[in-house]
Amino acid sequence: MRILGVTEKWRKLKKPRWTTFRLRRRDKDWQVGELVQVVHQQRNKQRVVMGVARIIGIELRHFYTPNPQGRRITFQEALRDGFMSEEEMRRWMLKHHGDRVRTEPLNKLTLEWVERYNEQN
Repeated sequence: MRILGVTEKWRKLKKPRWTTFRLRRRDKDWQVGELVQVVHQQRNKQRVVMGVARIIGIELRHFYTPNPQGRRITFQEALRDGFMSEEEMRRWMLKHHGDRVRTEPLNKLTLEWVERYNEQN
């Protein structure tokens, strides 16, 4: 089971179903039906395993109009993802993932919890 790391305990993680945007994986991309272990701060001593989720949907998205793959990320998608605007989301993604965000599509993953741990956090 692969790890899906989260850097913040976003409000959306309290919902039974939620979405997250990820760059395509270079080894083996995410797959519908795949179980993932959701981990907060995965590369930190304070890492917390939040639970297990199943990927139930994958859609291609992008920030930049010239990108022919997928649809452009909408204001509503950015809000649901925890940002105030798509511009704020774009800046965050650029800061954390660099130029790949400009040239490659993002996977919009829809997940549902199979089992949650540490719900009080």
